[in-house]
Amino acid sequence: MTMIAAPPLAPTHPETGNWLAWDRDEFARKFSQRPFLISHQLCDHPLFDVERLLALARTLPASQIEYNAGKLPVSISQTETPMNGLSADETIRRIEECESWLVLKYVESDPEYSELLNQCLKQVALDSEAIAPGMMKPHAFVFLTSPDSVTPYHIDPEHNFLLQIRGEKIIRMLYGNDPSILSPQELENFYADRGRNLKLAEENRDRCWKFSLAPGQGLHFPVTFPHWVENTDKVSISFSITFRTPDLDKRRALYRMNSQLRSWGLQPSVPGQRPLRDLAYYQLFRAWRKAAILTGRSN
Repeated sequence: MTMIAAPPLAPTHPETGNWLAWDRDEFARKFSQRPFLISHQLCDHPLFDVERLLALARTLPASQIEYNAGKLPVSISQTETPMNGLSADETIRRIEECESWLVLKYVESDPEYSELLNQCLKQVALDSEAIAPGMMKPHAFVFLTSPDSVTPYHIDPEHNFLLQIRGEKIIRMLYGNDPSILSPQELENFYADRGRNLKLAEENRDRCWKFSLAPGQGLHFPVTFPHWVENTDKVSISFSITFRTPDLDKRRALYRMNSQLRSWGLQPSVPGQRPLRDLAYYQLFRAWRKAAILTGRSN
């Protein structure tokens, strides 16, 4: 396991909406395949002032705010994660001492955050479209976490860049394309909405990249690469910019279809092993979903 330091902060031009910078050759080699570090110029942006985040939280529906106790083990299911006994407003105001983790989801519902997200992803698309075309479903998240908090071991479904605004984080990430680290059954459970948190096998604990993320630095998370995060001794604020592509929607559909087939007593093959089968099942899934929507039975 190697600690990887971020590159020097690269010059950007906020007045033109160019907030991010990276090595383009590294982006071309690693996007969606390996984590890599970038830099950004968002640390002094007024959208990340605590008072502005409080105002944002007050406009979001409860379904777009998730928070809980922050001092957790690396492996814990979402259903076992304890609450902190505070309101979201209190959690944000007392984030320095309340030992909590909080995320404001889909903050692009606020026009100002939407504009910032669009500016950032416009830059990303210049290099990502040649690799994973069809950028869609852009979303943004703001994370506020108390000192020494832990975000448990989990996976996420999107192309993601995590931009560190305040404080520091230690991120440990494992290779998500290795079935000895992330099994097909774990992926199927994830895409079938059985939870994002995973159990970290002890033999895999040291099979990871280790990144120290400071303000002005960002990290690319390839889709469903397992990871966990530890804060240092300061409050952390992070901005996550994400998007999906058509291939990811197809991947999700195939794993959901497998879950359905398994519930009927069948043993489907792992997506990717049989391309013609995948194509047929994807079309079947789309027809099934369309019928469910038309009959009001979609979830």
